[in-house]
Amino acid sequence: MRLIICGTDTDVGKTVVSALVVQGLRAHYWKPVQSGLEDGGDTGRVQQLLQLPPERLLPEAYRFEAPVSPHWAAERQGLTIDPDRLNLPAGDGALVVETAGGVLVPLRRDWLQIEQIAVWGLPVLLVARSGLGTLSHTLLSLEALRQRSIPVLGLVLNGPPHPDNPRTLEHLGKVPVLAELPPLSPLCGAALEQHWHTSALPHTLGR
Repeated sequence: MRLIICGTDTDVGKTVVSALVVQGLRAHYWKPVQSGLEDGGDTGRVQQLLQLPPERLLPEAYRFEAPVSPHWAAERQGLTIDPDRLNLPAGDGALVVETAGGVLVPLRRDWLQIEQIAVWGLPVLLVARSGLGTLSHTLLSLEALRQRSIPVLGLVLNGPPHPDNPRTLEHLGKVPVLAELPPLSPLCGAALEQHWHTSALPHTLGR
């Protein structure tokens, strides 16, 4: 299984969900564009959570110092992101690709992330907040993906459980909520492994 994990916004929990799926599928992890290098960036955070061997962590195509939108982070370093450097890695086995920020984040001023997702041609697992404000962000993201005929496997809602949002998103968004990931304490590989088996992800993703 090769898939893309994208968010409805920044800081919605994509990296934790990526670690969840990487662990569940025993997949390789790839963050093509990393903005902000604190704690080793998202690749470093996945490594800290899962203690993966180095060969399961694929090197980023771009690593930028500033924790800002990729197009601006690149410009601040005198660079421009080249889509030809974002070709999917070769190789067999499961692959999780984590994008930077939300669906419509610009990778450069004439190239949106959703355009790159369409080029990759992989299905998307969309990560959204569980609580107030998620409905509009999530439905807009689903609409943008649908307009470009990008397949969506389903949603993962990150945060404290909400009594109505999952039902509303499934009804209006026409995609399943595959997991609701509450705050985990401690946040570690063992906790993620346990949650993987209580969700619909193994059945949907084929493991």
